[in-house]
Amino acid sequence: MDWISDPQAWIALLTLTVLEIVLGVDNVIFISILSSKLPETQRGRARTLGLALALIGRVVLLLSLSWVIGLKDPLFTLGEEFSGRDLIMLGGGLFLLAKATHEIHGSMEGGGGERELRSASFASVIAQILVLDLVFSLDSVITAVGMADDVPVMITAVVIAVLFMMVSAGAISTFIHRHPTVKMLALAFLLLVGVALIADGFEQHIPRGYVYFAMAFSVFVEMLNLRVSRRGTPPAH
Repeated sequence: MDWISDPQAWIALLTLTVLEIVLGVDNVIFISILSSKLPETQRGRARTLGLALALIGRVVLLLSLSWVIGLKDPLFTLGEEFSGRDLIMLGGGLFLLAKATHEIHGSMEGGGGERELRSASFASVIAQILVLDLVFSLDSVITAVGMADDVPVMITAVVIAVLFMMVSAGAISTFIHRHPTVKMLALAFLLLVGVALIADGFEQHIPRGYVYFAMAFSVFVEMLNLRVSRRGTPPAH
């Protein structure tokens, strides 16, 4: 526990916590969209369980640092070298693209909401959350490994970030549920993240700053649209 008296460790903890929260926003959005398929009485439990599983997965990965670092070692060469991390990023990115496209198609076609609500089971939703938790957790843990040297600092940052997400997940889910255009924007974000993950899998890293700026700008424009819509359509001249 020597890190408690180290000012640099506290700076690393603060920085890493903020980064973990930012990285976790994608996870919260995905969990919120998936949990909306369930009856209202089960949505809160699904969100909490999904984030709890994410927390457990990240802590386990942090305690297996040598394995996480080893994921960067090449497994095979097919035109270029592919590591375990590359394969997970590719698989996760493709899953995100497929899932987000399916959700957008369902929203655009309409009429399938009740059927999807009846067909969605708690177990199937949690299973889908688990798949994406693995991808987001790996990305989060690799970021933590690159940002801090002490495992206790990394675990503390991850725990604080996930607790913050647990508190805010309900509000985010309710907001997305009440505003269909925001849900469509969130699904577009998932497409963007999916493309970024696939690019990472091919070692073509897209700076996350560009991705987050695009998201922030889109959210800003959408907030302006929502504010204008609340005021009503101005009279024609």
